[in-house]
Amino acid sequence: MALSDIAAGLEVTATQEARGVATVDATDATLAERLAPFAADLPCSATAAATVLERYVGGGSIEAAGHAAGLAPVTAAKTLHLLGESVSPLGPTGRDIVRDWIAGDLSRSEALELARVGETEFALAAYVETHDPIEDACVAVEGVLAANTSVGDTALGDAMGDATDLL
Repeated sequence: MALSDIAAGLEVTATQEARGVATVDATDATLAERLAPFAADLPCSATAAATVLERYVGGGSIEAAGHAAGLAPVTAAKTLHLLGESVSPLGPTGRDIVRDWIAGDLSRSEALELARVGETEFALAAYVETHDPIEDACVAVEGVLAANTSVGDTALGDAMGDATDLL
């Protein structure tokens, strides 16, 4: 079999079909309506939280999502955290430093120096460490954040295993 036989029937096109992540939403309520019961626990209104979530999942940065909702970027990050997204500006060691500061084992100035971040990042990290995501709100927006591109959804996602592959 020659190469020409293998390539027979192949054609080159100038356009590609757009592919996206499919999401399933079995509710008739809008995102803002689903978040309304949790408005008292969120740092912003349910409508603003819905805007932040939609813009963020649509590929916008936390800063852009916050500005679209008329919020400061830190407030947008807090909202995303409460809805189940990982937004901590610190890695594991930095989070340990913040926990030590919260426990009173370090002064704020020592913790800031050791964490090597600014005041804003440190305050957000402290918020993340002291506020758990709202479980019912996470369920209400289930599937929305899952549509956000993660490591497993990248082109190399199938080449990367998970932690249980080594057991």
